[in-house]
Amino acid sequence: METFLTEWEPDRIVRALEGLPVADGYGLLVKPLRYRTKPHLVAMCDFEDRRITLQVPEPFYAFEERVPYRARRIPGKGLRFAWEVAMVPFRNRRDVVRFLYLHEYYHWYLREILGRRSGAETACDRYALQGFRRRSPVAPPPGAPERWLA
Repeated sequence: METFLTEWEPDRIVRALEGLPVADGYGLLVKPLRYRTKPHLVAMCDFEDRRITLQVPEPFYAFEERVPYRARRIPGKGLRFAWEVAMVPFRNRRDVVRFLYLHEYYHWYLREILGRRSGAETACDRYALQGFRRRSPVAPPPGAPERWLA
């Protein structure tokens, strides 16, 4: 694991990710996100380099983010959807790191374990919303390896 956060050592990030499933064969890069107006969420699962990159807003201030977690089709001509959105407060860096990791882990799971396309953003958000604040271990999706971070 690589980290470029000045205030967080790699051991602290490992502790923040305790109890979360591991994306086998992928590295983890945590770096600062320099934003202009307000903090927001940014992460990426790079399948070619086999790396998950999480960006934590710096300087960090508590913020809320709109997270669309479900879409309902609106009947009628064409494809139209009504999005169900949760306003999620991120009070500290731990919340951000855990949420982003679980979101990107689910992208990894879709591609590497299920062999599907990995662009299911609302499914990834649902998975992350269910577990990022849990103190107990977060179960991996069905069929994923049962390996955990130490």
